[in-house]
Amino acid sequence: MNAFGKKLLPLVLMLAFFAPGSAPEARAMDPVTIAILAPLAIKGAKIAAPYVVRGFICGCKHLGKMCIDVGKILNLPLGLCQMTLGAPFGYTKTGVNNCWYGVQAPLKLAFDALMLPIAFAGIDPPG
Repeated sequence: MNAFGKKLLPLVLMLAFFAPGSAPEARAMDPVTIAILAPLAIKGAKIAAPYVVRGFICGCKHLGKMCIDVGKILNLPLGLCQMTLGAPFGYTKTGVNNCWYGVQAPLKLAFDALMLPIAFAGIDPPG
């Protein structure tokens, strides 16, 4: 048996052993059950609606906060320009501040991205 056959044989044996178990199984629910459970699902949706709306509003506010963080990333190149080109005009301190905010912005964005699922759960994350 050549080298190709030695590598192919274990692969074929593994496929023959594991492939039949990975076939999808069809699961269906009959329409009568759906018709019986629909009123209960509607009642559950009415109860959950205020919580879903609260989570959506809180999550959208957090997404807006993330958009502001993305915009603040542009403070870094602005600050660099202020420190170099604006130094003769007294913009050095402002440029240093903008650079500092520009360096902080990606870290804040990463933190806000990690807190996004918590915000969509309806909880105001810290920060």
